[in-house]
Amino acid sequence: MVSTAVPAGGLIEGSAVLKSHLRRAERTRKLRAVGLVLPLFLFIMVSFIIPIGVMLFQSIYDPDIRTLMPNTAAALDTWDGADLPDETVFAALVQDLAAAQKEKKAALIGRRLNYEMSGLRSELVKSGKAAMTMTAGPYKDQMIAVAPIWGDRATWAVIKRAARTYTPYYYLSSFDFEYTADNDVVAVPEGQAVYKAVFVRTLGISLLVTALTLVLGFPVAYLLATQPPRIANLLLILVLLPFWTSLLVRTTAWVVLLQTQGPINDLLMLTGLVDERVQLIFTRFGTIAAMTHIQLPFTLLPIYSVMKTISPSHMRAARSLGANSFYAFARVYFPQTLPGVAAGCLLTFILCLGYYITPALVGGPTDQLISTYIALFTNSTVNWGMGSALGTILLASTLVLYFVYNRLVGIDRMRLT
Repeated sequence: MVSTAVPAGGLIEGSAVLKSHLRRAERTRKLRAVGLVLPLFLFIMVSFIIPIGVMLFQSIYDPDIRTLMPNTAAALDTWDGADLPDETVFAALVQDLAAAQKEKKAALIGRRLNYEMSGLRSELVKSGKAAMTMTAGPYKDQMIAVAPIWGDRATWAVIKRAARTYTPYYYLSSFDFEYTADNDVVAVPEGQAVYKAVFVRTLGISLLVTALTLVLGFPVAYLLATQPPRIANLLLILVLLPFWTSLLVRTTAWVVLLQTQGPINDLLMLTGLVDERVQLIFTRFGTIAAMTHIQLPFTLLPIYSVMKTISPSHMRAARSLGANSFYAFARVYFPQTLPGVAAGCLLTFILCLGYYITPALVGGPTDQLISTYIALFTNSTVNWGMGSALGTILLASTLVLYFVYNRLVGIDRMRLT
């Protein structure tokens, strides 16, 4: 036998070459993985992460008054708020209002100040027109003569607060708090408080719809999971039919059904259950009925997916050990369905928190959820700060739900399909 010795230098060189090839292959694999994930990552960033970041920023960023009234804002920085500002501040006010009126932005100043003190918008426009005609001081008496609001210390307190670039005002308003002329934070009077009631209504309707979908969906899911495949598939198609119809069409169908002259009232009259037609449309009942119908598959399908994985032998084993059907179901079968129940209820509850179309079309004025007000502030009144603050609170509520679910059940146990 002839032995061949490999030089040590050759082994080291071969090992280095092999490591180089491995590093190159690993780098290529990582680049390919990044290339496959990058489009989805960019889509999520553009359509989800960045808008949320902008919303969070807009809820505290409020540069309008500082930008539109720079001289007045700077002059008010040293005002102690004990009495009316001095002549220097009034001179700065005239200068800023005249410039804003010339650029047709006086109404923008009034709109922002009107958030905190109603009636200021028209007074600002009138004062802007008057400021353009003022050529010499003293300006204090002239401005108070034009609009008495300039003789009110509360007006100047509002301007000074609004001149902050970053403000908690929108969050305070979202919880029905307001500032006083002395910059104290107090609760809004009972008759003017809106948002706490809206948040409670949103949570209450969402919880009720979630409970109804669970009560209605659990037996159907159990039926689907225990039937022969042919029957189960047919029933599953019927359950999935709503997914093949748009949300707007389904809501419009409920508008037709709930009309005073609609099919439901016709049926009630035909069966003699009522003596006269009842109001079903634009009511809380109509809102909950339509939302329950739309959300039922979202609760049912996660429960069904978990039930399909539960072996029938578990129930048979429990009964063979002496348990009756109810006890075997309650102690053996039902606990195994909890991941699906939790996932379905969580999904339905979160979706209900953001409902907008269905309450707007089917519900009355007292049935609107918080999403209606977010849409109002972002689309109609163009109050981005208030809309962003309400949206942020809704987002925070959703994150709290995820946290609670993770602590009680565990996200890793969530089953949606």
